[in-house]
Amino acid sequence: MNTQEQLWAGDFGKDYIARNKGPNISASALGFLARCLSKAPGVRSVLELGANIGINLDALAHLYPEATQTAVEINADACRALRKYPKREVFQQSLLDFDGNGRLWDLVLIKGVLIHIAPENIERAYQIINRCSRRYALIAEYFNPVPVAVRYRDQEHALWKRDFAAELMDRCEGWECAEYGFVWERDPMPQDNINWWLLERR
Repeated sequence: MNTQEQLWAGDFGKDYIARNKGPNISASALGFLARCLSKAPGVRSVLELGANIGINLDALAHLYPEATQTAVEINADACRALRKYPKREVFQQSLLDFDGNGRLWDLVLIKGVLIHIAPENIERAYQIINRCSRRYALIAEYFNPVPVAVRYRDQEHALWKRDFAAELMDRCEGWECAEYGFVWERDPMPQDNINWWLLERR
């Protein structure tokens, strides 16, 4: 495991779970994803990379009730929560080790995860998103026009901001941006000041 994977697989990841759950967070996730995916009809399969305890997938079950769900998550406690949803396929592993075995999903979601992938591994993350998506990719992350490292909860080498969507589109052919936006922490359905991009295959 690399440094970042060790953080999220251990107590650091457990602390994140404790901070990020509850009815208000679930309601915000539903409002957020409904906004982001208004131009993404017909989704029948979803893959979330770095799914944590499944708050986003729970929301997507309301938006796409017929869609199958697959989750990739490194933290064991989070995977136990994910498996409480009986129809959800769960892979307990780093997303950097996930290859999908040639499968495709209509929608690949990654939210608040790319920021925690070190620069030397970000290209692999982009290729996994590209390889696994049949039609859409929803990316929701902190944004900066150029890559910059940020100290995160007293940890060095744990968070980087960059233009993730532009980089993926430049490195992986066949994508266009269907919609994008920003959600402020003071929004009625708040998120943590994140930018989002809905990418669609041409």
